[in-house]
Order: sequence, then structure tokens, then C-alpha cells
Amino acid sequence: MKVMDANELYDPEFRKLIKSKKPTVIIPVGSLEQHGAHLPITTDSDIVTEIASRLAKKCGFIVLPTISYGISEEHDPFFNISLDKQTLLKILKNIDSSLFKNKYHMKSIIILNGHHGNVGALKSAERDETKFLRDFPQRKLRFYSYWHFMKHEFDHAGFVETSLMLAISDKVKMKKAKKGLITKDLSEKERKRINKLSTEPGGFPKVAKNGVWGDPTGATKKDGEKFLAEIVRNLAKECQS
Repeated sequence: MKVMDANELYDPEFRKLIKSKKPTVIIPVGSLEQHGAHLPITTDSDIVTEIASRLAKKCGFIVLPTISYGISEEHDPFFNISLDKQTLLKILKNIDSSLFKNKYHMKSIIILNGHHGNVGALKSAERDETKFLRDFPQRKLRFYSYWHFMKHEFDHAGFVETSLMLAISDKVKMKKAKKGLITKDLSEKERKRINKLSTEPGGFPKVAKNGVWGDPTGATKKDGEKFLAEIVRNLAKECQS
């Protein structure tokens, strides 16, 4: 099935398509922030864009352009360009409203998240949109973070993200990959403390001094492809249920 990417659609085709099919639309949301010395600052956006494209191909959905800025102030003073929570919420609400009020309507909208720092805002949006959808009872609005659809423990610029990037990009600099924060031998109390601190403004560099959570040195393209297949397969089941 051909991917229906918005950058390949034109107005007459698009209006005809949404009138006849009432399709599901995916809005990927990423971030622009540091990912250690070996991954580009666009990593979150790159990965979620690829997953959205694969999901669209599998399910026949339309992919809209990725919102490539997120909430990343936890990485200060490491590089980040961060939106505040209310700005991200307003962007999402404006896009959702425009789509649902379109003359022909969409069947449903999927907000696909690629950055942990966005989770709080997206949960707020999910609660608020329940009220909004009272005017559109036949429409669905769903929020997913892609890492919830894989078994392996997630990380930041570690084994998982580096493997995913090796599968989709030629921009990974493996010679610069260094082990970062490893939590498996820490007590549960210490893990909770670190998790909480890492999400606060400026907290991430305090727990992961080189900007890496996990160990990227053993990452492979093969593992990345396995992760992608698992994520897309599980997301497709969820979206079609």
C-alpha cells in the first residue's frame, strides 16, 4: 500500500481522498535536542517520522509533517530548542480543530509522540480533547508514545535509539558513541530519584553527564530494524483495534 504522505498530495486529490475514504491522519511529534556526541539533534523527530511513515504504509493512513520541536528544557544547558507546554498544546489543538472541522472530516487523528519530555503535555491534551470531541462524536483522537510498543527498556541516545537511527540514517557517528548513565544496578529508590530529577528543567545533565542514558556502543542496524518492526506491528494492532 502506498504511503499517503502530505507532501505528495495536492488539494483536489486530497479533498477527493478525504471525502471518499475519511482516512486516519498521523501527526508525529518529536524534539530538537542533544543526543550525545554520536547522534544528531533531530534524532527524536527522525525516528518518529520513520515510524509514522511505516505505520501509514501498513495501515493506509495519511502522514502530516512532523512537529519537530518539543519540550526539552530538561536538557539545559545541553543544546535544545524547547517549546513551553502551553505552546505545544495550542499547536496540537489548532491542528486537530482544523482537521476535524474540515468540510469532509477525518475518521480519526493519531498523535504519535517521539520524545519523553512531551508526555505531560500530551496527557493534558488528551484530557482536554475529550471535551472537544463532544462536538464530533463519530471522530477519534488517539495519543501514543512509540516506545510503549516495544519490550526492550527505552533509553536516551543509548542502545535502543542508536540502533533505531542506524536503521534509518547514515548520520550516526559510532566512533564517538560512549556509555552513559546505567541504572540496572541501582536501588529502586535511587532509580525513582534519578527519573524524577532527569525530567526537571536542567535535570538531565545532572544524572547523565555526557547526555547519554544507556550504552550505545553495542548498537546495530539489525537491532534497529527489529525494534522498528516490533513497534510498527504493535502500533498497527492497537490502531486497528
